[in-house]
Amino acid sequence: MPKPKAMNFQHPIGEKPKNIWPTIRRIFFYMREDTFLFCFIFAAIVCSSAAQVIGAALLQYIIDDFILPLAQNYNEDLQQGFIKILFYMGIIYCLGAAASYTYMRLMLLLSTKTLYKIRQDLFHKMEALSIHYFDQHTHGELMSLYTNDTDTLREMLSNSVANFVAASLLLLGVFSTMLVFSWQLTVLVILQLFLIFYCMKKIGGKSRLYFKQQQNALGQLNGFIEEIIDGQKVVKVFCHEEHALTDFSKLNEDLCRVSTNANIFSNILMPIMSNIANIHYALTTILGSILAIYGILSVGTVIAFLQLTRNFSMPITRISQQFNTMLSALAGAERIFRLIDEPPEEDQGSITLTTSDDKRNTINGDTTCDLSLFSWKIPHKDGTLTYHPLTGHIEFKNVFFGYKTNQPVLKGISLQAVRGQKIAFVGSTGAGKTTITNLINRFYDIAEGTILYDGIPIKKISKTSLRQSLSMVLQDTHLFTGTVMDNIRYGCLSASDKAVIHAAKLANADTFIRHLPQGYETDLTADGINLSQGQRQLIAIARAAVANTPVLIFDEATSSIDTRTEALIDEGMKSLMQGKTVFIIAHRLSTVKNADMIMVLEQGTIIERGSHDELIEKKGKYYQLYTGMFELS
Repeated sequence: MPKPKAMNFQHPIGEKPKNIWPTIRRIFFYMREDTFLFCFIFAAIVCSSAAQVIGAALLQYIIDDFILPLAQNYNEDLQQGFIKILFYMGIIYCLGAAASYTYMRLMLLLSTKTLYKIRQDLFHKMEALSIHYFDQHTHGELMSLYTNDTDTLREMLSNSVANFVAASLLLLGVFSTMLVFSWQLTVLVILQLFLIFYCMKKIGGKSRLYFKQQQNALGQLNGFIEEIIDGQKVVKVFCHEEHALTDFSKLNEDLCRVSTNANIFSNILMPIMSNIANIHYALTTILGSILAIYGILSVGTVIAFLQLTRNFSMPITRISQQFNTMLSALAGAERIFRLIDEPPEEDQGSITLTTSDDKRNTINGDTTCDLSLFSWKIPHKDGTLTYHPLTGHIEFKNVFFGYKTNQPVLKGISLQAVRGQKIAFVGSTGAGKTTITNLINRFYDIAEGTILYDGIPIKKISKTSLRQSLSMVLQDTHLFTGTVMDNIRYGCLSASDKAVIHAAKLANADTFIRHLPQGYETDLTADGINLSQGQRQLIAIARAAVANTPVLIFDEATSSIDTRTEALIDEGMKSLMQGKTVFIIAHRLSTVKNADMIMVLEQGTIIERGSHDELIEKKGKYYQLYTGMFELS
């Protein structure tokens, strides 16, 4: 079997951000409305860290000034002072615990609000991007921004940032207190730091390397599984179950091997650091005891220093753990902001659709869309307005276009389509049929030539208004989660239920819809997986019918429908197409036989045009296609 292609869209573990400080400032910009809350959180973190340092430092005072004197000579005043200091210590630790709980809860609230704003901006910008952007980026790549990258950013904001700051403040406080208590014992701490950092660099580097390999292996395995699930029928038809199992076993073994190595180095780091901390604790105890014997340090100072030693190891571990998480999250934030900073789809058009009285057409008293009541509102430099009727007249004048520079797809295309005319495009794959309809929608802008809509260059028409005047039915039908009624109404959100049902009848979808479990209220999920491909296509056609636009575009709209259903659609579409400009792209020539004008494209140029009978009489390329002398590919 062919080697499966990796289909994993997660970003590599350990990927580092390229612009750390600009990204951090950008994140803080989203928190600008919560500055007071952020300051309060920081104050709570300071209180929490200070409580731990003060609590440990009080041990020296308690032992030297209370416990040792009481052990030598009982004194009631000392006992009362001892009880009082213990009470104060308990209050300090309680305040520290309360501060920790407070800042963690508030950081969760702050991170949720911040991510809400970021997701809003991310989706808003995605909706404003051009089709060209989506051509260059896979769906999985974009989805990873909403899943992997936002998840790591959420973890950083809600947990890592607070823990990192708290651990850093605790480390600073503990180290400063150690210096005050004993510089000699602090030297041991510094030596421990060098040893810890050396181990973290060596072991952590190996761990990151194997985790990257694990991620790649996981991507290969996930890609293979997805490929086999999608092609299960092919696997069974050719009896390749054993081959599939062999390939899966190999990929699974590779994943098991690199995962084992990754987890070995990941899990060994903590025991090593713990043992280093234990050895350091023992050495500190020995050296502290010697210094106490010679009277250089008090017993209370040694014991307090040992407690600080315990507190010193913990924040180092926390900082190392949170640092990598934060770097990964900042790398994800960079990718999110990169999309947010993408330039939106350009639209310099100033001509819009308008209607003076906002009337609506009615069917049996119920509202439906009727763009025939609309006109083009054309503003002029002197501030005056003129109105031009919306008719659906489309004209191409010597149009050249290429998706890439110096790679033309269309070469000198000229055509006219007037109201009530049915234009069909035929030709092999890559001839430029779909490209023509994409240019009418202004999904892409032409390099040379002119496209006119009702005599107006389409570059001067607002893209929103332009697309409101068009309806498209594509080969790849997409249905949204919701009812059948909602999916048809997507073509015109103001349409009433009766208008939707009328559109379904036009598309001959009404019969099968009424046989669904809940009829028009049947819920559709997973892109209409509970419907056949033909039924999904019928709903898409009904969606175009309810929009009731003057221009209709059918791009292989009947490719997934059997000939009987196609005949039903053709009969129902006659009234739908009446008085409209219709463009049809089809490989099935029976679909275009009744078109007013058939255009045969080859390598981006129109080589033949005319009605079915005229083209048959010419006995050219269309004749060869129709008689089966040449097949469309």
